[in-house]
Amino acid sequence: MKVAFAGTPEFAQTALARLHAARYELVLVLTQPDRPAGRGMKLQASPVKQFALENHLPITQPRSLRLDGKYPDDAAQTREALLVARPDVIVVAAYGLILPTWVLELPRLGCINIHASLLPRWRGAAPIHRAIEAGDTQTGITIMQMDAGLDTGDMLLVEPLAIRPDDTTASLHDRLAPLGGRLIVEALEIAVSGGLTATPQPQAGVTYAHKIEKAEAAIDWRADAATIERRLRAFDPFPGASAVLSGETIKCWRAEAVGGSAPPGQVLEVTDAGITVACGSDALRLTELQRPGGKRLAAKAFLQSAALSPGDRFDVKV
Repeated sequence: MKVAFAGTPEFAQTALARLHAARYELVLVLTQPDRPAGRGMKLQASPVKQFALENHLPITQPRSLRLDGKYPDDAAQTREALLVARPDVIVVAAYGLILPTWVLELPRLGCINIHASLLPRWRGAAPIHRAIEAGDTQTGITIMQMDAGLDTGDMLLVEPLAIRPDDTTASLHDRLAPLGGRLIVEALEIAVSGGLTATPQPQAGVTYAHKIEKAEAAIDWRADAATIERRLRAFDPFPGASAVLSGETIKCWRAEAVGGSAPPGQVLEVTDAGITVACGSDALRLTELQRPGGKRLAAKAFLQSAALSPGDRFDVKV
């Protein structure tokens, strides 16, 4: 079976590596153009591109796949490359570009997506983040036959995965990525024998995992403690959760909901175990924090360079 692959971040690279290890004929790899990153803002290749280069796989990096869009030459060149490669299927994982109809219809087996949720819950760009933020106890991987909608295609394989009470987006990602890699290999193995069954998604239970915005990083102390604690884990590693104290923006990485009552944002207690801050309901004990330009530190180490006392106030949204 000839396989083309479209993906960009580490989640996708894990799946590509699994397909490569399973010795599928990878005829073309599509990934996003190199982006500036790091302190020097130098152009960096995506994890998928890095893997493709290391394993001598053909690569294309179109800025768009729309033949009538802003970059029609990119789309036309990619179309020609796919026509020459003649893939039986295109596997898609966190690619970042919308696939137009001509791409969806090009391979004889269509395009198959690895989606990090139990569809139809959390269609969209940030299913791992939003599942943690919402307090879900379960997520998983859905292998889906792509159509023109936003994650609306028929389900081919589904496997659930429990969300642990201390999961961050990073830790949950690291368990979902290999699961996605295993399931896509299983799906292609079944497809070879013609035994892959497509099941329409249920009409009930649809939710959308909207893209994470940097503006969401600001902690709203008026929310209840449990909600804020989930957001800290959902926004780890990006964009992080931040709070302002005496004009300084502090990243808050780990916390636990505890009892307590005072105006939202007021510091109730300062100990080596953590900094307890009043919320709209209950309180939050911050146990891992980071000052601008510094490292993530446990509360005890953080307090060695940050003087806080009960009665101090974090800024509160108005």
